[in-house]
Amino acid sequence: MVDLHAEGLAVAVAAVALYFHADYPWWLLVALALAPDLSMVGYLAGSTTGAAAYNAAHTYSLPVALAAIGVIVDAETAVQLGLIWLTHIGVDRAVGYGLKYRTDFRDTHLQRV
Repeated sequence: MVDLHAEGLAVAVAAVALYFHADYPWWLLVALALAPDLSMVGYLAGSTTGAAAYNAAHTYSLPVALAAIGVIVDAETAVQLGLIWLTHIGVDRAVGYGLKYRTDFRDTHLQRV
């Protein structure tokens, strides 16, 4: 599991470094850092729906695609949001929060939280 935590830390550090290298506003990073956790509202509909909503907002593929598209079409906002999103996921992984199983919110692919 240590390797997955280190991978998350590497993603978070790289995303923050790219964010500040591009001279994006620090306040936007702070303001939106926890936005992906709004996906936990899905748990109001049950653990299956909650896990699906949480996992959709906490997988690397969507923010990577968003940031890549932003770079390709020269859309800074998409790049900023993608980097903020990657930072959130990376920090989550670094501290042990992983993708959720349907069984319980605390059951993740990294550990039981």
